[in-house]
Amino acid sequence: MTERSTQHSNEPASHSTKQPTEPTRTAGVAARSVQPTPVAYPRRWTALIALLTAEAMNLLDATIVQVAGPVIHADLGGPAAAIPWYSAAYTLAFALGLLTAARLGDIAGRRRIFRIGVTAFALTSLACALAPTAGVLIGVRAAQGAAAALIIPQTFGLIRAMFDGDELPKALGTIGPVMGLSAVLGPVLGGVLTHADLFGTSWRAVFLVNLPLAAAVLAIAPRLREDRAPVRPRLDPTGTALAMVGTALLVCPLTAGTGAPKTGAWAAAALGTLVLIVFTAHQRRAAAAGRTPLIEPSLLRGRAFPAALATSTLFFAVMNGVMITVVLHLELGLDNGPLAAGLTLLPWSAGLAVASWAAGSHLVPRYGTRVLHAGIATLAAGLAAAALAYRVAPAGDYPLGLPFALVLAGLGVGLFTAPFFTAALRHVSPQETGSAAGLLNAVQQLGGTLGVAIVGGVYLTGSGSGQAPGLSAQHALATAAALLAATAPAAWAMTTRRRARTETARASSDVH
Repeated sequence: MTERSTQHSNEPASHSTKQPTEPTRTAGVAARSVQPTPVAYPRRWTALIALLTAEAMNLLDATIVQVAGPVIHADLGGPAAAIPWYSAAYTLAFALGLLTAARLGDIAGRRRIFRIGVTAFALTSLACALAPTAGVLIGVRAAQGAAAALIIPQTFGLIRAMFDGDELPKALGTIGPVMGLSAVLGPVLGGVLTHADLFGTSWRAVFLVNLPLAAAVLAIAPRLREDRAPVRPRLDPTGTALAMVGTALLVCPLTAGTGAPKTGAWAAAALGTLVLIVFTAHQRRAAAAGRTPLIEPSLLRGRAFPAALATSTLFFAVMNGVMITVVLHLELGLDNGPLAAGLTLLPWSAGLAVASWAAGSHLVPRYGTRVLHAGIATLAAGLAAAALAYRVAPAGDYPLGLPFALVLAGLGVGLFTAPFFTAALRHVSPQETGSAAGLLNAVQQLGGTLGVAIVGGVYLTGSGSGQAPGLSAQHALATAAALLAATAPAAWAMTTRRRARTETARASSDVH
């Protein structure tokens, strides 16, 4: 019996486990013809709901605090520089924990780690809602991010364990729209809950909303199929330390203040980049020596998957940078409050939802990854329209054209997210699934954190120097547009057919 069939021995039959057949002496075609078609895992679609709800819960929590941040600061006090850390503490801890958490799923079982992570996420959400000071909240937000890191890498592997054939890309294709829509709906929900002040909870409701979601996920979780890597890996303590130190050096200095990064911050970021280069070399040496690396080195062969990592980092930096710019302009620049900021982002959510549905149902099956490139172009047009709306609005007035521009930008985000994850994972083997899922989610969180720090920092620097709020917003959007321009060639490298054929041929030669 193989390891894969052993690890599923207590689960209902699925695509990965064949039913026993009657012994036969007939050779050749006749012997093969009596083997039945593998039966699909019967509870896969219900189980998918739990996985998608967990994905949505994480991304809602990663963005929901952006709108509530100023209200939290007014209630708990502390320096203004703490406001970015209400979000950054979560995303940074999330990014740092993802790679090791992915390996834990490979080793101990993805369903088991998923359920532990959801339970820890619910408990830390309650602790966030009860936090008495800003310092305590930031610390508990970091613990909440670490809990989320246990959840998210398991979803890709569990989906691949439950779905096969034509259903697999359909199931994977649901992740992108859910993630994108949840990330954008977070600020809207944060504004509504904070403004509603349900039962006097004010901003604390943005954390309490996680409790019923986590309870629903845990109720459905027994329907998930247990799964782990075909070959059980080991943890890589040295690689984990290098990855954490490098990422922390890269990100922390950029979120340490409310203005543009200083010279020392850029030096620390450069050092962090160097440490990550050392980390990459260490992973290759570990694999060559027969040890289990934190990241499967085969993922970094060729250009497709590394290009997917770069694309994810840059795109989600743009996405989060634009959102924080809109929030800062409306709440700090125009004193409009969290509800106005949240509702202003609602057209983006609507555009994203429509485009995600259209892309997943009609466009991607017909046009493939060309839809992804169309999404980048559409988002660029939306950023240009938003900059124009800020430019023509009278000083101190609400930019009336902004909601229309955000619809266009949301359409671009939806067109991008629908095919992205399927395209990024199409050449990933089962042994690489844990590493691939951890990497994709880690760089997404890293990109979001950098977007808030860099694009938001451009706005805060401008407004702090006396610039008109609208002009500061234009400069921030120009920075986001520059990041988006760098996304286009990375996306092309990820999706080009020539490279896809080359990597497929390499994989075939490795097998033979």
